Order: sequence, then structure tokens, then C-alpha cells
Amino acid sequence: MQQGGFTLLEIMLVLAILAAASLLVFPNISGLETRTFNARVREAHNLLNLARRTAVVSGQPGVVSLVLNPEVDREVDQPSPFTVGSWDGTGIELTFQDSAGREEEIEDSLEITFYPEGGSTGGTLLLAFQGRQASITVNPFNGRVETEFLDDR
Repeated sequence: MQQGGFTLLEIMLVLAILAAASLLVFPNISGLETRTFNARVREAHNLLNLARRTAVVSGQPGVVSLVLNPEVDREVDQPSPFTVGSWDGTGIELTFQDSAGREEEIEDSLEITFYPEGGSTGGTLLLAFQGRQASITVNPFNGRVETEFLDDR
């Protein structure tokens, strides 16, 4: 009578293959937060640039809302007709430094306005998420947007 089953060698071979596969998969999972943060910073940068271009081309102000807590009820009857877009920064810590150097930690939302002549409300956005940091600087005179990642990852 022949019994069905696996030999010890077959089981060890399968476990070795699974271990090798897990070494390839798990390092990529740990870097997922880093890539997500980078993508969200680039998204904010691109939206700010879009608002700048829209303001110059249309001759009307362009407004970007940076929303950190979308659950909070805002007492706004109608959104501004100049709103170009809204950036969802849920989970990201945001500090705003205005042109005069005053810093303010943003709890709910912040609006950046770009004007048709090229200027803006300006300031520096300091973003932080799980030890990662980045800054987005909006020049108040020409509206240029510059992003810098403040860590080496």
C-alpha cells in the first residue's frame, strides 16, 4: 500500500522558495510610505503650478486649497469661483511659513492664491509624514514654486 504525502526534502524546498520570494517583496513594502509621500508632495507642487499658470492665462486669480482634515465642516456657502483645485493632505503635518517668517501649524486647511500678474500670497509649506520632510516654497513676487525634499530617502 502506497501512502500519499510530501517528503521532507520537498517541504524544505518549498519553504526555501517562499523565503526567497519574501526577501524580494517585503523591502518594497517598507518603502511604500516613502513613495506615497513623494507622490503627494509632487501632486501639491503640480497643483500649485497649475493655479499659477491658470491665473496668468485667464487673467483671474487662481486659488489652491490644501486640506488636511476633510471631515471638518467648513462654513463656506459657495467655493470661490477662482478655485483651481484642492489637495488632500490627510495624515500629513503641514506648517506654513509666511513671507515675514511667521510660522503657523495648519490644522484644517490653507489657501494659496496666485494673481494674474504673476505674484502670489507666497510662503513656504513644510510637510512632514512618518519622519519624511519636504518644503514647497511659493515666491510671493513671481509665483514660482520650488520643492525640496529635506531628507536623504
